[in-house]
Amino acid sequence: MSLLPDMPAAVTAAIASYPGPAFKTFHAIRAVVLRAAASNPSVGPLTETLRWGEPAYLTEVTRSGSTLRIAWKPANPDHVGVYLNCRTTLVESLREIYPDSFLYEGNRALVVRLDAPLPTDPLDHCARLAQTYHLKRVEGLRRA
Repeated sequence: MSLLPDMPAAVTAAIASYPGPAFKTFHAIRAVVLRAAASNPSVGPLTETLRWGEPAYLTEVTRSGSTLRIAWKPANPDHVGVYLNCRTTLVESLREIYPDSFLYEGNRALVVRLDAPLPTDPLDHCARLAQTYHLKRVEGLRRA
């Protein structure tokens, strides 16, 4: 098992108030996201930062993918959300492939229950799709 990079101080501060189960789930999802990126050289290193005050994962170096955010919110205390760009087809595609693995929030989020087992394989697939979203579009244009 590879070691994960340290979190930037701003991200650490942003999740410091998460209750125990949300904190644990955040870290598990983060590990899936970072490992997915590390397994694909086309993705390159992820930038871990904050967007809208929430931990966000960007493919700034290669621009291969779409931003993915992970956040727990007090308004929805029993869940952690994986937020994707609502202008993509990512949530729609994942809803078709994994109708029962997540709760869905419109076209912007996959919602993970804190009291259920983590859907690791679907989350890995989600991360890989997000991290290569622009590569797939470019590849499709090349074939046209």
